[in-house]
Amino acid sequence: MAKTSGRKGRIASRLATAAIAAALLATGANAVAAENPAKSANSAKAKTGAPASLRSGAAASAVSQMALYGISGDGTQYGYSPDGTGGLGGRQTLGFGFADDRDITQVDNDGDGGDSTGIWFRTPDGYLRYMPWGGSATTIGGGWNTYNHVWSVGNLGGAAAGDLLARDNSGTLYIYLNYGNGTLTSRYKVGGGWGQYTQIAGNGDLTGDGKPDIVARDGNGTLWLYKGTGNYKAPFESRIKIGGGWNTYNTLVSTGDVDGDGKTDLIARGNDGTLWRYSGTGDASAPFKPRVKIGTGGWNTYRQLF
Repeated sequence: MAKTSGRKGRIASRLATAAIAAALLATGANAVAAENPAKSANSAKAKTGAPASLRSGAAASAVSQMALYGISGDGTQYGYSPDGTGGLGGRQTLGFGFADDRDITQVDNDGDGGDSTGIWFRTPDGYLRYMPWGGSATTIGGGWNTYNHVWSVGNLGGAAAGDLLARDNSGTLYIYLNYGNGTLTSRYKVGGGWGQYTQIAGNGDLTGDGKPDIVARDGNGTLWLYKGTGNYKAPFESRIKIGGGWNTYNTLVSTGDVDGDGKTDLIARGNDGTLWRYSGTGDASAPFKPRVKIGTGGWNTYRQLF
């Protein structure tokens, strides 16, 4: 059962709510039965209805500035807020009981910048769940163990809310559009060949065109840029090579704008546990500035950063 420490602060209060909600989920509260992810999404669509503005094609202009969260091996949850100088503030202990959850990923549902509005996560029995900060948790549906990884990487379909990417064991990538309340549409196929990537990250515009993008690292350590199109039926342009040598990192994650310059950044954890910031440039030909160290060792204590 997840419990919290009662520490003060914005991220502490938000994650405390999430931890309590996780405990409620263990009892089966708010569960929605589903045979597979597609049926789960259809059920959510039937309950919420499709807003008229869904995927209007107008990209959100605000840049998210989310906190960075980590789950240690024993299931303890911690949070770090941006410190206003391009680094991270002191660690806050937020809760425990998260040792078995997979693909915990935060999402910004309103697109107005600032922190995230909630998290998605996958349980070992294949259920996808959503917890808004300050609200109760809901189960999106079952069957999500058909995927080997699930990410929230910003609004790829053109509306304000961050969408969800899911990759199956054959390397096929799908996108689920987010209605802005944690519920999802049916999946749309992005394409095959995504099994070659060991890391995928993104949470905003990296190229200055107003459309969110992602980066993907292949098994050889080469990092690639996929420019977003704003069209959920074909969400990415052809990939652009950023450079090699990225296998020195075991985790890539984006929490939006870390250094406060209005551009989306990338956080990379080295194999030695050191944390680095790659500030965004807004230029597709060279999307990142040289790296800056923002954490010295010890970051490998987290089995997941998000």
